[in-house]
Amino acid sequence: MNVLRPTNDLGSAIRKLTDELVTTVERLTFSNPVTHVYNPLIYARKGYDRYVHLYGNTTKPVLLVGMNPGPYGMAQTGVPFGDVAKVKEWLGICETVGQPANPHPKRPVTGFSCLRKEVSGSRLWGWAESRFGAPDAFFRRFFVLNYCPLVFMEKSGRNRTPNKLSAYERKKLFAVCDRALMQTLELLRPSWVVGIGGFAEQRVGAAAGKMGIKTGRITHPSPANPAANRGWQARIESELFTMGIAIPDINGDGTT
Repeated sequence: MNVLRPTNDLGSAIRKLTDELVTTVERLTFSNPVTHVYNPLIYARKGYDRYVHLYGNTTKPVLLVGMNPGPYGMAQTGVPFGDVAKVKEWLGICETVGQPANPHPKRPVTGFSCLRKEVSGSRLWGWAESRFGAPDAFFRRFFVLNYCPLVFMEKSGRNRTPNKLSAYERKKLFAVCDRALMQTLELLRPSWVVGIGGFAEQRVGAAAGKMGIKTGRITHPSPANPAANRGWQARIESELFTMGIAIPDINGDGTT
C-alpha cells in the first residue's frame, strides 16, 4: 500500500490539471437531444478548489471515481457527489457559486442554498461519516472524483448520462477524460481505483488498467439503482472487502 506523502504542491498540481481539463472540454460540442451543458468546474470552482485544498493534498491508497455531476450535487456545490447538507456540515465547505453559461429553466443552480437532496451524495458521504467519523480519517485512505466534469440535459430538463451520448461525442469526450484521469492517477498514486457503478468501472479500467493499477467496482448509491436501496453501506463494504480493500474502524486503529 502506498505511503501517504503530504505535499504543498499536490493540490496545486491537481488544480492545474483541472484548468487544463476545463479548457479542453469547453472546446467540445454536443448535439440533440442534448440542449444544455453545465460545467461546475467553472461556475462552482470555488467549492471544488476548497475540496481539493482540504482533502487532496496527499497521495491516496484508494481513489473512488463517479460518472459525472448530479443535478443536485456537484452541479450545485462543485464537490463530487456534493449533497449540500453533507458538504456543508461534514466536509465543512460552503462557497459562493455562480451560474452556468446557459441555465436550463427547469434545472436552476442555487448553490449552497439548494434545498434538494442529492441522494447518491448523501449516501456516499453518509457512509464515510458513519464509518470514519472525521473527514481527515476518511481522506487519509480515500479520495473521490468524477470521471466526466459535465452535466448533460435534454430540452425537457431530463438528465442525459455520458454513456448515452452519440458515438462520435463519446469518443471525443472519453479521450479527454481518460487523459485527465491518467494524469490524476500519476499525482495521487493510488493502489486501487474503484468505479462507482458500471460506467465508471469501464472508464477506470480503460485508464488505470494501462498503468498497472488495480481496479474494481462498488454499487452506485443512486436511488434509481434497486440494489442501492437495500443496505447500500453493508453492500459496498462487502464489495471492498472482496477486492482486498480494508476499511479501518472509526478510530482508525483496526479493520473490519
